[in-house]
Amino acid sequence: MRRPARISRGRGPALAVCAAALGWPLAAGAAPEGPREAVASERPREVAASAGPREVAASERPREVAVSGSATEPDIRLTLPWLLLQLVPSPELWIGPSGTRFGLRWQVTPLLYSFGINRKLSPWRAFVVEPLTRHAGSIELFGSPGYVAGSGAAPEGWTLRGGVRAYFPLLDHGETLSCSLGGSALYARAHTQAHTYDRLAASYEAGIYTLFGGLGAQVTVTPTAALRSTTITLSLRYF
Repeated sequence: MRRPARISRGRGPALAVCAAALGWPLAAGAAPEGPREAVASERPREVAASAGPREVAASERPREVAVSGSATEPDIRLTLPWLLLQLVPSPELWIGPSGTRFGLRWQVTPLLYSFGINRKLSPWRAFVVEPLTRHAGSIELFGSPGYVAGSGAAPEGWTLRGGVRAYFPLLDHGETLSCSLGGSALYARAHTQAHTYDRLAASYEAGIYTLFGGLGAQVTVTPTAALRSTTITLSLRYF
């Protein structure tokens, strides 16, 4: 009868050592499922950490597609309706030493560079320019033939301007409101009973536009003595 007691006494320390090796929660009577659940909870993290380069690349593909998506170039071409609309002039008033006179002005854009559109699109335009491309931010070379009514003082009759103009957006990428600053050279003629004089002068201008750039107002100042004047133009653009 004493031998079983010795065996039980010997098993006691052995069980304690095994319990310590297996962990104190098990020795304290904790459910054996606890460590298994903890291991199971760690498996997703281990699987994610041990995922190969292909699995990681596959998870990143939607983001890469969104970033590297290509933009489509607009279908811009010169058409007969567009040409006819460009023949509609913008009215203006010439205010000079000899009084105020009525005039008309046309606009043409041989070349434009836009710095406000999607960088994946071509920033260059020639003659035909979309409103957003111009008023979202751009620099253009422009020509502007005009006609001034009256006689006896310069400018008289047909005039011609050529220069550089920059557009800057103010509201809604320029669709609601934009402005412009520019400079140009003005060529005009003055007629007298005996002679016809050619006049050349420098001009500076500022403008503000709304309705996608279709409606605006420009103020042009010419400080040169021969053609000293201030011009107020109601800018009408058709696209």
